[in-house]
Amino acid sequence: MTEHPAYATLRPVTRYASVLLAHNPSPMTLEGTNTWVVGEPDAVGRVVIDPGPEDAEHLRRVADHGPVSLVLLTHHHGDHTDGVERFVELTGAPVRALDPALCRGAAPLRDGEVIEAGGLELRVLATAGHTADSVCFAVDHDEPAVFTGDSVLGRGTTVVAHPDGHLGSYLDSLRRLADLPEGMRVLPGHGPDLPDVRAIATHYLRHRNQRLDQVRAALADLGPGATPRQVVELVYADVDRAVWPAADLTVRAQLTYLQEAK
Repeated sequence: MTEHPAYATLRPVTRYASVLLAHNPSPMTLEGTNTWVVGEPDAVGRVVIDPGPEDAEHLRRVADHGPVSLVLLTHHHGDHTDGVERFVELTGAPVRALDPALCRGAAPLRDGEVIEAGGLELRVLATAGHTADSVCFAVDHDEPAVFTGDSVLGRGTTVVAHPDGHLGSYLDSLRRLADLPEGMRVLPGHGPDLPDVRAIATHYLRHRNQRLDQVRAALADLGPGATPRQVVELVYADVDRAVWPAADLTVRAQLTYLQEAK
């Protein structure tokens, strides 16, 4: 069986979900963006979750596994959405997202809504935090799974990028994911799939609280006037400096959270 990462290949993960990995690797996208092609084997149409970057070859490969009846977006970041306009041209499929500005020929998503497409029912979970418009899609049947976008990654942890990202909202979203049934598979926007969303969301919560404790300790050491960069240099000293700009945004979100908690 093909394993992650596998470029230019539709990799089956569950009976109803396969993934095409875009060739846009970076410190922020890991091996690249996962574009999910979703539908029961006997269904006529397919749902595509996050067409990915504006990469003509990748978009054509995804479209070739249609017909595509619906496009769903987990959030607005360009590595997930820059290819939408071209993909709509290729497939004619409507596009739905939480943000109305991203929709094409269809209504915005609603939290708790159940979408019937591709022979499946996909339940919309608003999971703000990574971005204000982040959503996940849960499949609650005999092979349960949740498409997590960037709310949960297959490897490492997610950036909460101030000011669009909000740590308090993200912690609430992680608690919501941690309340999902045990054994629900994670089908993420980046990295390999994981076996249990409850376990990984619980791990994320523990990690976030540990980082907050480290930020509190750094502020006690540096003083209340410490800059985000000074905090990054202490708290994220073990992290690749290539992602320090993202860590800076996360620290800003952490400092905002601590200020709001006072």
